[in-house]
Amino acid sequence: MGIEATGKLHTIFDTKQVSERFSKREFVLELTDNPKYPQVVLFQLTGDRCAQLDEFRVGDQVRIDFSLRGREWRSPQGDLKYFNSLDVWKVEPAGARRDSGGGREGRDGGGGGGRGRGGGGYDGDLPPRGMPPQDDAPPRDDEPRPRDEFGRDRDDDLPF
Repeated sequence: MGIEATGKLHTIFDTKQVSERFSKREFVLELTDNPKYPQVVLFQLTGDRCAQLDEFRVGDQVRIDFSLRGREWRSPQGDLKYFNSLDVWKVEPAGARRDSGGGREGRDGGGGGGRGRGGGGYDGDLPPRGMPPQDDAPPRDDEPRPRDEFGRDRDDDLPF
């Protein structure tokens, strides 16, 4: 599924060599389709694509093409977990012209998530298609983290 988004680079992490043949570089993009509640979303580049971020700095407006990926993992204790990743294929300045890929340019060239070829981008205040509606309340730092049935933070024990 090919999706595109436009936003401001919020954080850029260093490239991590995960294994001999696999490296990844994560970054956070601030999507502001609904300026009242901006979203900060973690994306990743892998392999040779990690170098695409070298020309950018925090605060730059960029347009990305990415795929939504998911996988299943069974822990050594037998617990089944599911993981999602947003795998970026291309990063370019927000005002850059598109190749003839058939998608649309972002609405304002500098706002939040644009429409994707797969229809997964935001449209005003609505969540992406296929996603449950979100609260109108912004996230709070003082809310407890989600926990599993054993009382552990859900994002602990990640296999990577």
